[in-house]
Amino acid sequence: MVKSLFNDEDDALLAELGIDVESKKHISHTPREERIISGFEEIERFVEAQGKLPSHGEDKDIFERIYAVRLDRLRISSECRELLLSIDKLGLLSDLPNVTDQTVDNLDDDTLLAELGIAESGGGDITKLTHVKSRAEKKAAEEIGSRSACADFEDFRPLFHKVQADLKSGIRKAIRFKEDGSINKGEYFILGGQIAYIAEVGELTKDDFGKWDGRLRIIFDNGTESNILLRSLHRALYKDEAGRRITDPNAGPLFDDVVQDEDIESGTIYVLRSKSEHMEIKPHQSLLHKIGVTGGNVSTRIANAKLDPTFLMADVEVVATYELFNINRVKLENLLHRFFDSARLNIQINDRFGNPIYPREWFMVPLFVIDEVVEKLKDGSLTKYKYDPNLAKLINH
Repeated sequence: MVKSLFNDEDDALLAELGIDVESKKHISHTPREERIISGFEEIERFVEAQGKLPSHGEDKDIFERIYAVRLDRLRISSECRELLLSIDKLGLLSDLPNVTDQTVDNLDDDTLLAELGIAESGGGDITKLTHVKSRAEKKAAEEIGSRSACADFEDFRPLFHKVQADLKSGIRKAIRFKEDGSINKGEYFILGGQIAYIAEVGELTKDDFGKWDGRLRIIFDNGTESNILLRSLHRALYKDEAGRRITDPNAGPLFDDVVQDEDIESGTIYVLRSKSEHMEIKPHQSLLHKIGVTGGNVSTRIANAKLDPTFLMADVEVVATYELFNINRVKLENLLHRFFDSARLNIQINDRFGNPIYPREWFMVPLFVIDEVVEKLKDGSLTKYKYDPNLAKLINH
């Protein structure tokens, strides 16, 4: 069981970052240097056990992600590299990390050490440690956000009255906010028991994990407002057991978080990636996806893919699936194909008898965009958007 990161004791914070807090009896190194070495040795043990370098990504184990961040910081700190190069038996410091200018330019040596849970005391004695705020603590504070009275709340009050009436009449529904849920301007949510309206979305930029983030203006039904980050609101909604998305009045019964007894399971949207070695396909494998809908088992559907020109005469891998309830499969598949028509793959594939076939269900579109489209199908807002293949994103129209 992982202990809480929200601990005010220096030793606990260092331990949570994977840095050994036990003092090592080496007279040749300061306590700070010993902790840096100890943290580096843990990375070495990970590499030896796993046979690979630690990687970034939200799908990775929390400790692997910590090791990956720590290794990046050690590599770009001249002080740390000088300290560790003589004991770097695996050559982990031989290459500088592939980091952006922002990542490097905004981090001086002291900040780099702080990222490792190490900081100098205000008195200048580098052998003494002071409390260092962890990233988790910073994120928690950010998620709380700074709320203030909404000066123009009277402009928003009628919107909240209408939403509350729609919820009461059943025109709108409050559904569980999912981990992959989207957040857009003009949408309503329930957070901490209060209705939240997304009044403004600031300029979006990608964070360290490739996720879009930006500052929001959120109006709450109690007359307050907040300016927290989009990703912070996303985390808060997902962690809140009572966190809900309030659906658009036009949302249909395409998806539901809970399958009711009267619901009829209609099938599955599946997204496939090709393993073809075809010269026009292989260079685009990460971007090229087949989008289909089936009422049967997806594994059965793709069992003989390499013999079927629909699957580009090659094996495929399933990269995403979405269950459907109370929906016409044929109409949904046609809708998805029309939506992504501008990104449809135009290619001729010969079947095993040499006959030319033109597959129509493959599209040059990133997986995250497909996820976003499914989310907008859920909340009924897809009609407000179209796909721009040049920008590789959804845009309002």
